[in-house]
Amino acid sequence: MIDANENSELLRQCQAITADEPDLIANLANISALIFDGLDDINWAGFYLVRGQDELVLGPFQGKVACVRIPFGKGVCGVAAQQQQLQHVDDVHQFSGHIACDAASNSEVVAPIVINNKVVAVLDIDSPSVGRFSVKDADVIAEIAQHCTQLDWSQLG
Repeated sequence: MIDANENSELLRQCQAITADEPDLIANLANISALIFDGLDDINWAGFYLVRGQDELVLGPFQGKVACVRIPFGKGVCGVAAQQQQLQHVDDVHQFSGHIACDAASNSEVVAPIVINNKVVAVLDIDSPSVGRFSVKDADVIAEIAQHCTQLDWSQLG
């Protein structure tokens, strides 16, 4: 796990790399890379983007090949999107309806990105270690997702 200062630095870096870049996909790709490189003991970091009324579709990410489509309410990502609430799961195998996109993943944090009371995406971070994410880790992931609300989501139209 990382300490609070490293968490703050990760958020500052996300803010810095997106500050002067208007392209949404470029920003999401760089944020994924920054998280993947900046957090220890993770095996996937990326975004699922909302398509239609109730489906998430794979967006920019770092890690192994992933599930392409996830319905709202299915798996940790789908539940985060449907409930518009952070999901902090210490052991995904104990999560009802878990979708095993990567059998090596054992813990997960998913933060919804909500604009005007509507989910536009989720930020998903996976680890091969059970209980990998502290409350502080989950908080910074939520803060990064909150920062993402300031990006130009109209480009997905």
